[in-house]
Amino acid sequence: MKRMVLPLLIAVVAALSARAQGKLNVITTTEDLASIAREVGGDRATVEALAKGYQDPHFVEAKPSFILKLQRADVLVVVGRELEIGWLPPLVQQSRNSKIQPGSDGYLDASLNAQILEIPTGQVTRAMGDVHPLGNPHYWMDPENGKRVGKEIADKLSELRPNDKPFYQQKLADFTSRLDAAEKRWLAMMAPYKGTKVVTYHNSFPNFAERFGLNVIGFIEPRPGIPPTPQHTLDLINEMKRQHVTLVLVEPYFDLKTPMSIGRETGAQVLVMPPSVGGVKEVTDYFKLFDYDINLLVDAIKKSGAK
Repeated sequence: MKRMVLPLLIAVVAALSARAQGKLNVITTTEDLASIAREVGGDRATVEALAKGYQDPHFVEAKPSFILKLQRADVLVVVGRELEIGWLPPLVQQSRNSKIQPGSDGYLDASLNAQILEIPTGQVTRAMGDVHPLGNPHYWMDPENGKRVGKEIADKLSELRPNDKPFYQQKLADFTSRLDAAEKRWLAMMAPYKGTKVVTYHNSFPNFAERFGLNVIGFIEPRPGIPPTPQHTLDLINEMKRQHVTLVLVEPYFDLKTPMSIGRETGAQVLVMPPSVGGVKEVTDYFKLFDYDINLLVDAIKKSGAK
């Protein structure tokens, strides 16, 4: 009897050990990255985001609880392009987790193979506002970049757990296939409205606008990260009237007072449009982010007769 029990016990312990070894603890900086990581990690990764989708990802409160989460992480996935530079580096350093320090095997900058827009060519100064010298970091708002991010994450998980590589690559293939099909639907929905002019609060939507045919003619912020001034607001109102702009897009974390006054002066609709998963309660994953935003836009364009 003992001879039978011992090999069985060893086999059970080995199986449990392999399972524990295989389940990676992935921490991402944003809900967008977390949603994609869940797609490719499946049940062999636990995934949690630090920032919530309704928060401005540039300015996230650095909580002590974040350090504890980072201490336990096998992988840290960041948006990069200095989006998190104002809050993340001290947390990573204080975690004392050697796996996830920049340059370590468990640190992944998800932007490395993404299409990055608006990379400055000249010198960047503080007078320009919060301009990102490495380009606009809101690249996940193009589903083509979502596919690239998915591949980066799947490759990183495969690198850390080689035995699970076929699983992660199959999950990536499934995610990419479903995103391909969804993107065709989204493009078809937006096609009749290509060239529609909009104003946005912050410059969060260049990748989205390029993919889906919007024309962003101005911003409520006079410069990135700088609150609107009366003169800039007046100039923007006049420009919107001149170009017949009837849509204003506002990220959920900005105050609506100035956008609503612009709407009243111009007759434009003001849409609270999330650029992130979790930005509104209905947007619970990466697919629903585009479903929500594109349905919101199409309905508003039809209603306003925007051009």
